[in-house]
Amino acid sequence: MNTQLVSRLPEHLPKHHLPKHIAIIMDGNNRFAKAHAMPAGQGHVAGKDALDPIVRQCLALGIDVLTVFAFSSENWQRPANEVALLMRLLEESIHEQIPKMNEHQVRLRFIGDRSQLSDKLQVLMANAEAQTAHFTAMTLVIAVSYGGQWDIAQAAKQLASQVVQGNISLQSINVDSMSEHLALADVPAVDMLIRTGGEYRLSNFLLWQMAYAELFFTETLWPQFSPTELERMLVEFASRQRRFGRTSEQVIAGNLVNLAHQRSS
Repeated sequence: MNTQLVSRLPEHLPKHHLPKHIAIIMDGNNRFAKAHAMPAGQGHVAGKDALDPIVRQCLALGIDVLTVFAFSSENWQRPANEVALLMRLLEESIHEQIPKMNEHQVRLRFIGDRSQLSDKLQVLMANAEAQTAHFTAMTLVIAVSYGGQWDIAQAAKQLASQVVQGNISLQSINVDSMSEHLALADVPAVDMLIRTGGEYRLSNFLLWQMAYAELFFTETLWPQFSPTELERMLVEFASRQRRFGRTSEQVIAGNLVNLAHQRSS
């Protein structure tokens, strides 16, 4: 993994204008294969290879967390041979990523319902997480057998169990307590969602965590998505005004106060 990649973002664009957490729905592998008359499944191979340049660029730019949607809970409904290929590619990808993560101190994590995965894959994922758990340069999260509704439901079950056991009261359940039981509770919420492949939907991905995310959609198929296109999106992200329920005037006033504090410190 070459971290010498030079960012082409404008020099005046400071890190605090960049997202802390980027999530990507990597869509378009099969259409890429069909467009290039490739054998069945080769689009997924190309998609696997397309991830590394994006990880490198996020690492070079100082992005804290990159979460990618590798396999959804709904993808189990795909043809058995395609599911088997995706599981094999996932296993290959983990083996390939571990030395890269170790070299560049990137933490590797997985989210999703692991009970549906093979024992071999579950062990491989757990070992990869254990080997990289102490790294802090960046966190790469791979969502496997994941669905946003499943995530919310499992968090609700945990809270309900605590109520039944008498550990917490029903009245104590709120947004914060719910968030604490979701996947990725310990990382920043998603600031920026990118979906490749020309579709305009969330596909049950990180529904809770993306409550205030800026959404970016591109016609580019995932195997063709490049660091250059990511950079263009980051420039646009920096130009957007994120209000979080406030007015434009309140946001501007808050930015001026923050700027004054930075100059005085």
